[in-house]
Amino acid sequence: VSRFLSLLHSISSGLSDTELSSMKFLCRDKISKRKLEAVQSGRDLFSILIEQQKIAEDNLEFLRKLLQHIDRGDLLSQLVQFEEEEPYAPDDQPDGHEQPVAVIHDNVGREWKRLMRELGMPEVKLDRIETDYRDKLSEQVFQALRQWQSWKAKHAKVADLIQALRGCNLNLVADKVED
Repeated sequence: VSRFLSLLHSISSGLSDTELSSMKFLCRDKISKRKLEAVQSGRDLFSILIEQQKIAEDNLEFLRKLLQHIDRGDLLSQLVQFEEEEPYAPDDQPDGHEQPVAVIHDNVGREWKRLMRELGMPEVKLDRIETDYRDKLSEQVFQALRQWQSWKAKHAKVADLIQALRGCNLNLVADKVED
């Protein structure tokens, strides 16, 4: 999976409807009204911006300005982190984080909030995820794990996930992650 597209997906997933609406408004001079009306998600908006060469993997200035205008410093920090990382840094390899995330995603279920609390994630972020992905348990788990990884950045360790799983008495899941 492209790091760039993964970044855009993560940013898109973190946007509320109001923030998406604000971003669409800010793009009115760049994108036709008809195309903007069809935009239903951040991914839709980013696809158009890529198509029109307003954003690219090596040109994120316009996206940076959009995130600044909607006052989303947390998403802006994801963008900065993306720019600072080497394209093929060892931390980007699936074995480091993606495999455990997939195992946890498939096995944690409704206990995801308890796990995230054990990992020290702020309650505000958990509530936001729950609100943004209401009635979509699988997506709540996925987004919580993604936000934890973004929040911890290079300090997101598999050992921390295992310890937190054991702290929540989710030992079977912890064993699967270790395997």
